[in-house]
Amino acid sequence: MKKLLPILCFFFLGLNAFAQKLEYETKSNIQYYNAPTNKSDSYINERCVLDIYYPKNKTGFATIVWFHGGGLTGGTKEIPEALKNKGFAIIGVGYRLSPKVKVEDCIKDAAAAIAWAFNSIASYGGDSSLIFVSGHSAGGYLALMTGLDKKWLQKEKIDANKIAGLIPFSGQCITHFTARKENGIPDTTPTIDALAPLFYVRADAPPLLLITGDRELEMLGRYEENAYMARMMKLVGHKQTKLYELDGYGHGMTEPGFPLLVNEVNRIIKEHTK
Repeated sequence: MKKLLPILCFFFLGLNAFAQKLEYETKSNIQYYNAPTNKSDSYINERCVLDIYYPKNKTGFATIVWFHGGGLTGGTKEIPEALKNKGFAIIGVGYRLSPKVKVEDCIKDAAAAIAWAFNSIASYGGDSSLIFVSGHSAGGYLALMTGLDKKWLQKEKIDANKIAGLIPFSGQCITHFTARKENGIPDTTPTIDALAPLFYVRADAPPLLLITGDRELEMLGRYEENAYMARMMKLVGHKQTKLYELDGYGHGMTEPGFPLLVNEVNRIIKEHTK
């Protein structure tokens, strides 16, 4: 036992040192538009804020920008518990909602929040070349639109191809149903236009991991849209598209999806550091 005591002490000291590296801090309600924009619009001032959760005693970490769901008509910013304590920064983004604004404004907000991450994460210790964009449902749609249609981030002077990975959860790939409603198009009329991620399939896009629920349990053909997206991305020559269907889970499939998100982030980090 005496021989084991120094070994055990060393082991527990090592655990304590490791635990110190995993201390996190959260800063809330950071405005991601500039001061004149916030002052010019009370709704922007209210909704366009983000929370950042990040490791305090680590540098060079990856960041996941997370957009909440809610059909672009509801929901609030969130930092999913399942993504905490993984060595990453998590940015939970709030954005304006329909019908107070148009869907294009929601996408504009998403792009501004991503640009904030690129421009600001180094000041928290993060690596701006390891920014991932994700979200559930409407949030997945925003991730896809900002990552595939390059014009949104170009307006913020950011190249969308600098995103390390796009990982939408059950994102709409045809024109979002809220956008269709704005234009008087019924839910049962599938549309692929300038507000559809499928309109922007391209070979040079960031790595893409599409995650959906079970095709029999998902909403409004959501699996089929994502399957078509995956097929078209591969047809145009994109080399890093994957699709996961989570058997037995419906549209609220975030919990079993989070480990896939974490694994994909870690995979790309490993590739990045080779």
